[in-house]
Amino acid sequence: MGQILPACARTTETIRLCIQNSQASSAKLAERNDLNPKTIAKWKQRDCAQDMPMGPRTKRSTVLSLEEEAAMVAFRQHTL
Repeated sequence: MGQILPACARTTETIRLCIQNSQASSAKLAERNDLNPKTIAKWKQRDCAQDMPMGPRTKRSTVLSLEEEAAMVAFRQHTL
């Protein structure tokens, strides 16, 4: 199964791994992959080739307090 990328994505996991394992200069890698040298530097510094998750680390309601949200969950489970 292939990797699903956004339309504006310029690198895949395979390209990132090649960047991380390459001994070539950032300028040569940028020219070869048609990328910005800053992008090459970013991927060379990272430990893994996966994208970092976007969004908040802890998901919570912007409308309800924690107690109200817990009461709603309990009510929904009780009325199933």
